[in-house]
Amino acid sequence: MTYEALWHRLIPHYETDEAKAIVRWVLDVRFGLSWADILCGKVTELSANDQAELEKIILRLEKGEPVQYIIGVADFCGRQFHVEPGVLIPRPETEELCRMVIKEKEISQKGQSPLCEILDIGTGSGCIAITLALELPDAHVTAWDISDVALRIAQENATALGVNVSFEHRDALNIPSSLLPSPSKYSSIVSNPPYICEKEKSSMERNVLEHEPHLALFVPDDDPLRFYRAIAQYAIEALAPRGSLFFEINPLYADDLAHLLSMMSCYDISLLRDQFGKRRFLKATKI
Repeated sequence: MTYEALWHRLIPHYETDEAKAIVRWVLDVRFGLSWADILCGKVTELSANDQAELEKIILRLEKGEPVQYIIGVADFCGRQFHVEPGVLIPRPETEELCRMVIKEKEISQKGQSPLCEILDIGTGSGCIAITLALELPDAHVTAWDISDVALRIAQENATALGVNVSFEHRDALNIPSSLLPSPSKYSSIVSNPPYICEKEKSSMERNVLEHEPHLALFVPDDDPLRFYRAIAQYAIEALAPRGSLFFEINPLYADDLAHLLSMMSCYDISLLRDQFGKRRFLKATKI
């Protein structure tokens, strides 16, 4: 079983470069083989048990199961996070969202007290909240999710990465008034909520549609902005003066979302593009 033979088996499901990268990652993370080891042919020197395990992994990949779920980890902002089917697999776009928050905090804290309160709504694996807590060690980070599975995984990731985040079971669509901080305290609220409409399913990759949690992906066609509306309403009271709301968004509804928040008459709004030029983020600063 050679490296070339392995990635060729994935070609029906992935582009060539992606198939190669997936196999390299599996060999590295699960079997400890570096790129140099692979080039030297050490894949063929794996033990019988490892060969059997590798074959099982390739069979699962051939069925469309995401490699991150098979291996149990996903890379995010230079760290590895445990993932399983109860949480979304972190995406590169969400790394960009984290970097925006970090950059703003680093700029705003120059010459000022570094203490700040950050809220991550819909934390999933905890990748956003944990990354912000690690990169902004003087910040206090709270993270919400409605899924008990997600909260367990997020807490495990925080423990493994040695950081303290306050995880809470909350429903972003039903935020009771008792959760409004008094006085308003959050310097940043960040969220990557469900934003894919049901009608978009036909254009999605099978490995996403069949394996990742629909609760964290989809919103009704007749109300695609439901999470943004609820979070933005909460943020009006929960954000400190000049506090910022950061969203990852569906580019299809960027203008609709900007209009929705502008009608609230209390935000200075900016639509921001991702590395591919798509309007993927919205920043709203409380006026």
